[in-house]
Amino acid sequence: MNWRGLALFIAAFSLIGAAFLYRGNNMVRIDDLPYNQFLNELDQGAIVASAEQPLKIVVEEGSKTETISGYYKKKAPETGQDSATQFRTPVLLSFQGKDLVSALEQKGVAYTIVPESNLLASTLIGLIPILLFLVILYFFFRSQIKMAGRGAMSFGKSKARMLNQDNNKITFKNVAGVEEAKEEVQELVDFLKDPKRFQKLGGRIPKGVLMIGPPGTGKTLIARAIAGEADVPFFSISGSDFVEMFVGVGASRVRDMFEQGRKSAPCLIFIDEIDAVGRHRGHGLGGGHDEREQTLNQLLVEMDGFDTQDGVIIIAATNRPDVLDPALLRPGRFDRQVTVSLPDVNGREQILRVHAKKVKLAEGVDLAVIARGTPGYSGAELANVLNEAALLAARRGLKAITMAELEEARDKVRWGKERRSMAMSEREKVSTAWHESGHALLNVILEHTHPLHKVTIIPRGPYLGATMYLPVGDKYSTQQKEALDSLVVIMGGRIAEEMFTKDISNGASGDIKQATSLARKMVCEWGMSRLGMVGFGEASEHVFLGREMGRQKEYSENTAQLIDMEIKRLIDEAYSRAQTLLGKNRKSVAAIAKALLEYETLDASHIHELLEHGKIKTPPVNTSKPPPLPPEPSESPSKTIPKPDRNLPEGGLPAPSPA
Repeated sequence: MNWRGLALFIAAFSLIGAAFLYRGNNMVRIDDLPYNQFLNELDQGAIVASAEQPLKIVVEEGSKTETISGYYKKKAPETGQDSATQFRTPVLLSFQGKDLVSALEQKGVAYTIVPESNLLASTLIGLIPILLFLVILYFFFRSQIKMAGRGAMSFGKSKARMLNQDNNKITFKNVAGVEEAKEEVQELVDFLKDPKRFQKLGGRIPKGVLMIGPPGTGKTLIARAIAGEADVPFFSISGSDFVEMFVGVGASRVRDMFEQGRKSAPCLIFIDEIDAVGRHRGHGLGGGHDEREQTLNQLLVEMDGFDTQDGVIIIAATNRPDVLDPALLRPGRFDRQVTVSLPDVNGREQILRVHAKKVKLAEGVDLAVIARGTPGYSGAELANVLNEAALLAARRGLKAITMAELEEARDKVRWGKERRSMAMSEREKVSTAWHESGHALLNVILEHTHPLHKVTIIPRGPYLGATMYLPVGDKYSTQQKEALDSLVVIMGGRIAEEMFTKDISNGASGDIKQATSLARKMVCEWGMSRLGMVGFGEASEHVFLGREMGRQKEYSENTAQLIDMEIKRLIDEAYSRAQTLLGKNRKSVAAIAKALLEYETLDASHIHELLEHGKIKTPPVNTSKPPPLPPEPSESPSKTIPKPDRNLPEGGLPAPSPA
């Protein structure tokens, strides 16, 4: 019985009780007569009593009052004739008993004393609310147990969801950008289609396949595609579904999952996020008898206990292979590890074409351009780019997605949405323009930098402005000259800001963190400093509590001081170099800042036109106007800084007078 059945039961119970009360009060009419009125009716001879039907004086056990019950003559309002009507009168015999008996004997009215005991009825009436509460409490806990484990008897059953051949329509045609991974798992498909082909030669297919890769690269999609290609059932479960608060439930679910797999063989069992249950045992925090470790032990035993000749293949996925227990990775369990890495430029184009089938693209849209402009994007992020572009085109009332929407969606996914509603003061806007112009100019004039993509002073995400660059192709390594030039570009924002405002702001806080991180990697990990090819990066890694409680530095304090000095030297040299370059190109920095204040966003082509011709030949079109500037705070005349003029001369931006 569910909640609906309980509600119907309570409603029926109430209706039956109401019906009985109605019947008792209306089918047999009983008048309530006060004691004085009863004496008046007795004096007038209206009380009807005989030896066969005497007047009853009911004495109830446990009650303080008694009741006189009988009939008396009463005129009916319809006919005006006397009729016998039943009545009842409360009386207190301890005080009125003698007078009552005397009056009845004088009138010759027969009476009898009837003892009654309603203790059982009163007890039942008192117990009904308690019983009703217990019934409601029972159904409440029963429903909770069903929700937690689909019934008390099935609490240890596997939560694996099964997709059969009719529900799983995903094949390798729906997977793009991971050709190497598809080639590695192709033999699994061949085995599931024709196991005897391998068994004749004595070949043994791997029991388990572990897919390793960053989030969003398509590990789950590949597993479903294997089942779809082989046309076999697909069981999917998460690692966290095994672990419960009750000891032994996880191990029971592991046993049930493998039993279901054997019954549905040949089939594929996919365990997502296996690191939730497969982490190191007996290290760091936690003992050796907790529920998670018992579940892992049962998983290891089950993988040893079945044979791949049964046609059951286990596929697991994780993005943290470093935390897995070594027993999971030994031969005989997860024999093969398939790395699903981020797609390259060709893979990104293929992924975009797969997802583009679900949206409507305008003519002239080149997905290859978007693929080149999305280095480091995973398959999930590329799908999100197309979805954001579709939403943006719908908001603009377009019939198809154009390149403008795809470019905006790409920038939104990478750097965040434009915050055009954010009203910046004129001073902050000018400071941001100078800051970004310093980054942009150095990025263009230096040789070993990535090509400039876009410069904007429109707030986007957590930033007031941004200088965006995109590599020509996929980058898998970093050269020393490239790293040094990157440090110079990072320093350019603060220097340009200080050069033209004679002041600095906290706008370079992100630049400082980025430069420090890059310089530390050059010194401690990449061997690009005077300290030589020695690695000092162990102490900077995060401590994994499942493996060790802490980690000590593998170098002395004197070496740590040398590392700090080397990091500062690299940053200081980059700062000095950027200061020299910006000083020589002061007019160019001013021209870029002036254009940013006018157009707010400039592409790389606009920057190159400014540097080559001194002006922008094809100015950008502003699709929306910026919000109005807030009023400047009132300051004393001695501390007033003049606002810069947007119509600046060819020579550059004038510096404000010192305070």
